[in-house]
Amino acid sequence: MTACVNEDINTDPNSAYTVVPGSLINYAQKELSDYLNTPSVNENNFRLTMQYWQETTYVNESNYDFTNRNVSNQIYTDNYVNVLNNLGKAKDAINAYAPTATEVAGWPKNKKNQLAIIDIIQVYTYQRLVDTFGNVPYTQAANLTAFPLPAYDDGATIYVDLIARINADIANLDASATGFQSFSDGDQYYHGDIAKWTVFANSLKLKLGIGIADSNPTLAQTTALSAIAAGVMTNPADNGQFQYLAASPNYNPLYENLAASGREDYIAGKTLIEFMKTSADPRLDDYYDEVPAGGYIGQTIGEGGEFAEFSHIGEFAYTPTTPGVILNYTEVAFYIAEANARWNPAAAATAYNTAVTASIVEWGGTPAEAVTYLATHPYDAVNWKKSIGEQAWVAMFNQALTSWNFWRRLDFPVLTAPATAIINAGGKVPVRMAYPVLEQQVNSSNWKAASTAIGGDLLTTKLFWDKF
Repeated sequence: MTACVNEDINTDPNSAYTVVPGSLINYAQKELSDYLNTPSVNENNFRLTMQYWQETTYVNESNYDFTNRNVSNQIYTDNYVNVLNNLGKAKDAINAYAPTATEVAGWPKNKKNQLAIIDIIQVYTYQRLVDTFGNVPYTQAANLTAFPLPAYDDGATIYVDLIARINADIANLDASATGFQSFSDGDQYYHGDIAKWTVFANSLKLKLGIGIADSNPTLAQTTALSAIAAGVMTNPADNGQFQYLAASPNYNPLYENLAASGREDYIAGKTLIEFMKTSADPRLDDYYDEVPAGGYIGQTIGEGGEFAEFSHIGEFAYTPTTPGVILNYTEVAFYIAEANARWNPAAAATAYNTAVTASIVEWGGTPAEAVTYLATHPYDAVNWKKSIGEQAWVAMFNQALTSWNFWRRLDFPVLTAPATAIINAGGKVPVRMAYPVLEQQVNSSNWKAASTAIGGDLLTTKLFWDKF
């Protein structure tokens, strides 16, 4: 039976056993973008939580029932397995790589650049996990072979380490490197452009600083202001985003869920539509479309509704090639506005105007429209959290995870939970996601310790930076 076999029977001839860093990074970047941008009820319901969208028929997630679909399990898989695990393997491949004779001279700089880029994406991902759950696996999470049941680290301590890591990454990025770039084709965000990665890293550093502005104000101020001084995003050309393609399986997950699926699951949420109508917001016709009879109508949060009777999500969500936002100029402009409101009040109004204008222009508006809008929505220095919080909420319409952070940190806008929300929500809009059910079942002792440390594994448990 084995006479004519010339293969190793333990090797699958249809599988690849060696991978290059570029393919791992390509996959991790797409998975990260897919998670951040998908509206799938199985993994990202933050457009519903922030009351931008509403469901038509199945309204569990609009009422904060995330356990029915084990949403947190999928968030862990998306981030720990699909993103962080692949980035870790890419680091291993780079560290093990032996450059050729023609590559060896430039290898030290290129190696540092490649490792820094990978680490920047890891820092970004870990911040998202902390901001979603609180304490999470961190020091033991990168080595599942050694730590199959990883312990959870303190969220505040993770933040401090992430800031140290981003500082090291920025120092290691070197735009003078030439020659060998093993994953320039794999890097779908900036295609190996070190100058753009430096701007992204500084912008992420600013985001980290603002994230702990209330819980660790000294470190926050130092971090945020040094990032701004070093050079953060100043225009849309700096955006960190994933460019989707027109064909399956590489089109935008918004298109996948709203158009390609053939389903009619989502309509406009009443909360934002009414706010924008009252504000005469020029972005309204980009965010939503009109009902056939004319006008914009959103459904009450938590209630189902006929697809034909309410406004739908705008054309951008029905376009397969809409880029997936990771971090963009508008978001950074709002961080600058908040940094000035906290630490340089004299410049806050101008920064606020810049941020609002950036959003209006991002969605196809004009600077003149922004001037008109700002005339009736001026910066309020006395209640700056309301000014920035409400406008960031509107601006982050397609970046709901980021919007959730602004809302929790600034306590604006005032969002009311639907009367039909599950009892576990305590009559409030959730301020964190509960840990995955799978962690409770498999990693029980570490889950219990983490739950106790943060004050309970509840939707209502405020994170360390949100207790202000």
